[in-house]
Amino acid sequence: MSQQSPSNDSEIKKCPVDHSQPAPATSTSEAPHERPSCPIDHNQRTPSFAQSLFGGRGSSSNSGCPVDHSASNKDEINPLNMMPNLTQNMHADQTERLSTERELSSIPRATAESADDEHVWEYPSPQQFYNALARKNMAAPEEYMDVMVDIHNFLNEGAWNEVLKWESRHRDACMKPKLLRLQGRPRDLSPLARISGWLHGVKPFDRHDWYVDRCGKQVRYVIDYYEGNPVDDMPVFNLVVRPAIDDFGSLTDRAKKLWDDAKVKYFGDSKDQKS
Repeated sequence: MSQQSPSNDSEIKKCPVDHSQPAPATSTSEAPHERPSCPIDHNQRTPSFAQSLFGGRGSSSNSGCPVDHSASNKDEINPLNMMPNLTQNMHADQTERLSTERELSSIPRATAESADDEHVWEYPSPQQFYNALARKNMAAPEEYMDVMVDIHNFLNEGAWNEVLKWESRHRDACMKPKLLRLQGRPRDLSPLARISGWLHGVKPFDRHDWYVDRCGKQVRYVIDYYEGNPVDDMPVFNLVVRPAIDDFGSLTDRAKKLWDDAKVKYFGDSKDQKS
């Protein structure tokens, strides 16, 4: 079955990696959509860019994000991001020295030890990213590591921006939602992803569950990561972000979003759009 999905008018965001190529895309719709994306020209796609570099669902290696958010050894895991402690030391198989600098995200971090609004999540360094790949026995091309980290970070920034669009429906109750913790679930298809697979023949190569602190209320978001059809030999990434239906409030948000989208599609009415 061909991998096709409906088009969407979601915003194209600027990629932080400046290679004079189209920017990675994110989508908030409840079906994957395609936009020109990654700034790397990889002619060898075996079997796909996401699978070869990010350990896609169909690869022989462990699925999902190279930074393992679902490791099983509890003694090595940070409970906030379900990540092992990644070393900054060079790997035994490494031939080139990589940067150990870590980039600060724009994602506010909800922690018990700090109420500082400027406290944000920190991304792994290229060296940590390489070690994460090596830990999962995945191919790790050192010359692409900086760009891979930029793409990883960009996708997370895009995911948070989409979360904020949903959270804007509750700005009267909470002006500054924060990310409490996250969990990678690459082997667990969400119901929506399963339906998308039946209808469009497309399955995500990764899934994250993000737990957001809405000023004291915990809200879980499900994020499915898709690889779209390449455009001009360039890989395309798409995100489907939505609140999990864990309570009546999240169900109401999802229903309102569907109604808002229907009004725009069929009546051209965007006055009441809040996300």
